[in-house]
Amino acid sequence: MRLSGIYIVLVLLLMIGMMACKHKTDKAGAPRTEVFKGLYSFAPGAKTFQPCGLQTEYWVADSCAQLELKYSQTIPFEQKARPVYIEVAGEKIKSAAGSNGAAYDSTLVVRKVIKLTKDIPAGCK
Repeated sequence: MRLSGIYIVLVLLLMIGMMACKHKTDKAGAPRTEVFKGLYSFAPGAKTFQPCGLQTEYWVADSCAQLELKYSQTIPFEQKARPVYIEVAGEKIKSAAGSNGAAYDSTLVVRKVIKLTKDIPAGCK
């Protein structure tokens, strides 16, 4: 009987801990996922994104491991670094010092690829 009481207490503590962790991740300080539309280029040592209509470039971190794969399936190896039009869900963060993208002010962290095509819309050149 005493052993089952200990299990009940442990289960309750575990549930309280899980609820507390969930509450912390829902706070407003977490990065906000947005949809980004623009030109993506991929070449050895360079993964960049330029939003449509802007001259700003961001370094790209492909956290979903799909962007580079889809790019490689769309653009032949001989044409690497050719820009493609993408729509992705992700967030823009400050580039970390000492990282590959340190030369850029911001890094686009891609969470989901919505669209990737070599057909670039007229308003996004």
